[in-house]
Amino acid sequence: MDPECARLLPALCDVLADPRQPVADDTCLEKLLDWFKAVTEAGSSLLLLQDHPCLVELLFHVLKPQDLSSRILSFVLRLAGIFAAQENCFQYLQFSPWKAEPDSLGSFILHFQQGELLPGLFGEPGPLGAAAWAAPSVRSGWIQGLHSLAQHPSALRFLADSGAVDTIFSLQGDPSLFVASAAGQLLVRVLDLALCGPAEGHISLQAWDWPACARKIVCHLEDCLRSEATPRVTQALHVLTTAFGHCHGLWTQGLWVQLSPLVARLLEKDPVPAPHALVDLLLSVARSSMLSSDPGLWETAAQTLSRLSPTQAGPLAAGILKLQDCPQALRIQAFGVLLQPLAFVLEATAQAPGMPGLLEGAAGDLMAVDTLPPSKSACVGLLCSALAHLELLQPLVGVARPASALAAGLAAGTDAPTPPQPQRPSPWPQAPLLAAVVAILRLCNGSAAPNSEAGGRLCAMLGGCVRVQRAALDFLGVLSQGLGPQELVTQVFAILLEYLVSPDSSPTVLKKAFQATLCWLLSSAAPPGCCDLEPYAQLVLGELLSVLRKRLCSPCWEVRDSGLEFLTQMTRHQGGQAGFRQALLASEVPELTRQLLQDPESYVRASAVAAVGQLSSWGLLAAPSSPEHAATPQKTPLEELLLVLTTDSEGFPRRAVMRVFTEWLRDGYADVAEDPERFVARVLQAASGDLDWEVRVQGLELALAFLEQLLGPCGPSAVAPPGALAQALQALCRVQLFEFAFRSLFDCDRPVAQKSCDLLLFLRAKAIPSSNSQEAGDGPDVTSVEAALRRWQAGEQGQPLGELAPEAVLAVLRSMDLEALQDTLAESSDHVERSPQSLLQDMLATVGVLGDNEADCY
Repeated sequence: MDPECARLLPALCDVLADPRQPVADDTCLEKLLDWFKAVTEAGSSLLLLQDHPCLVELLFHVLKPQDLSSRILSFVLRLAGIFAAQENCFQYLQFSPWKAEPDSLGSFILHFQQGELLPGLFGEPGPLGAAAWAAPSVRSGWIQGLHSLAQHPSALRFLADSGAVDTIFSLQGDPSLFVASAAGQLLVRVLDLALCGPAEGHISLQAWDWPACARKIVCHLEDCLRSEATPRVTQALHVLTTAFGHCHGLWTQGLWVQLSPLVARLLEKDPVPAPHALVDLLLSVARSSMLSSDPGLWETAAQTLSRLSPTQAGPLAAGILKLQDCPQALRIQAFGVLLQPLAFVLEATAQAPGMPGLLEGAAGDLMAVDTLPPSKSACVGLLCSALAHLELLQPLVGVARPASALAAGLAAGTDAPTPPQPQRPSPWPQAPLLAAVVAILRLCNGSAAPNSEAGGRLCAMLGGCVRVQRAALDFLGVLSQGLGPQELVTQVFAILLEYLVSPDSSPTVLKKAFQATLCWLLSSAAPPGCCDLEPYAQLVLGELLSVLRKRLCSPCWEVRDSGLEFLTQMTRHQGGQAGFRQALLASEVPELTRQLLQDPESYVRASAVAAVGQLSSWGLLAAPSSPEHAATPQKTPLEELLLVLTTDSEGFPRRAVMRVFTEWLRDGYADVAEDPERFVARVLQAASGDLDWEVRVQGLELALAFLEQLLGPCGPSAVAPPGALAQALQALCRVQLFEFAFRSLFDCDRPVAQKSCDLLLFLRAKAIPSSNSQEAGDGPDVTSVEAALRRWQAGEQGQPLGELAPEAVLAVLRSMDLEALQDTLAESSDHVERSPQSLLQDMLATVGVLGDNEADCY
């Protein structure tokens, strides 16, 4: 422990033990516990207590009858558990006599010599039998203290002898959900402690041969599973779920063998008790490598899928489809459960005739009309849940990507892989799924004309439901990655256009519709080598651009923003397609996009900047052809975006401009390539004086792109040749990149300084090795430069560096310890204030123990 912390600790213990002092807030107490936990994990708890007897005095103090705060009592219980987690310290607290002054701690000495400290804290003589037990925080602290303590055989004997296990049983039904949950987790910890250890390999798979404490817990779980009270059943299922999810010893097999018949027997009850907890348990067991080979598990899972309602069984079905080793028959049954709501929609809207059924080859019956959830909320929840689960079953290579994520990836120009998701069932019913989603969207917007009782009920419940519309559009976007009959694809584009045109579509639904439309247009693109869209997509494009033109004029800024995002993404991926270019240039969309650079909403202006950047990159931002603009010189896109960068009052558009400029520089945009030095100089001049730190970071990113163009990418052997280096340094001096970088190095915003440090390290790696030959003789005089840098570091940023010679720049780079500065910048800005010493000072300062000048007021 730090000497200063050791000096402050006795005073802090006195404050915590004094009920007259104001109680420290929960955050400080949590930080204090974290610190003690770190100290004990790094060393011996026993030595800590022996070196700091004030800590033991604090533990004893709570045994005195007094009006102690429930928060302090909870803190001390948890602290005692942290210390007793090490067995030698547990024994010390349990049995070793305590040396102290007789007149101050005489009453404590008697307790400690009789070994009553831990029973006094965690047994009936302590909080359990006091009025403080009524506070949930005390009960929670008691549980957490025992959870920390339960790490060794001595702790197990203590738990068994003190009657703590019975108390844990009762706390499973605590009115506080946090206490009840923690009690269940503690039971699992005790069970694992009783059955793990050196003798684990000799543990019998028969539960009746287990240690007494473990048998007691198993009997309790059996009683709960046999109970007619659903809360008790739920408690047992939660404990088992935690056990099979977090414990991997051989004893888990014995526990499942003992209790699985009782779990299966729950399915015989009507209704099935605690269905959600039962689903969680079955999935936890199925994911366990120790238990997944049990045939009885799969039989129970199949029965559960049959017994539960589609709403209750949906999570189980989705979980089963994620499993690698699962019987094929069960996978088919699980897939059928997820398809049932959509199959019902097809039948209710008379879409099924002439089309393969969704449930062909799947076990299970189609939902009857009278099984449709009676309330709107339940029906909406069922459909949204089914769509969300099916969305993960992407019909390509077993990897799911939601439409929104796919569109976002397309916008960024990336196709990053996602983590493995549920395996795609085979065969995949692409056509029926498309028909079902189109039918759902028609039910929601009122364009469906059902001729059955069930269809009418669906129409009434789903009409105008934004939640279902969003879920269906997301799933429709995912389905774009599969093939479908031409007739259905035509219906898909038709319903998407209906939603984009409809004035009743909410802004969030419109955004989803734009994303789904983008996915379908891109999936309909011609194969590589062709320069056009597929014919039906080309027909849709003209109508779509007409809709987009209207949406860009919407009075709702969210709608204008979504339209611009769609245009940006579409242009990024289809800007080279002849059909797209022709249709776009024939529309008013490019000119409207240009006008939206002046939109009153900053988010829209930022999206307009991104769209203008993409349109300009592909040469799609033609000058207006109207007569009133003929005599007026038209600004170039570069000039317009520079105007936004220098005049816009909001940060979002200026950040967007910097992103576009960096992309233009890297991609060799024509107006930039004509004179890149002039371009970079103008942009850096604007960025260096910007008050938004993100704009300054983007300016440094652009400077780095310029450096890479001049010197090549960074690498272990990528040192620039002397000739190229000299020319590059002169160019960098002309654009005043060094003044911007050095000034940013001492920026008050840490991300800016970090980016500048990275840039200068990159430059030094490129320049210094090839300039070693110039180090002989007298170097350039850099006194004035270093003096200016010191003033900047002190906060005096007014004086410029002036003209810099390349040799002076290299000399400054050699003299600067950029690695040390990088390490300093990597530290948290409050690393000093988060130290244990600072915490102790703060807690003492709140009660006036420290003088004003000693308090850390961060």
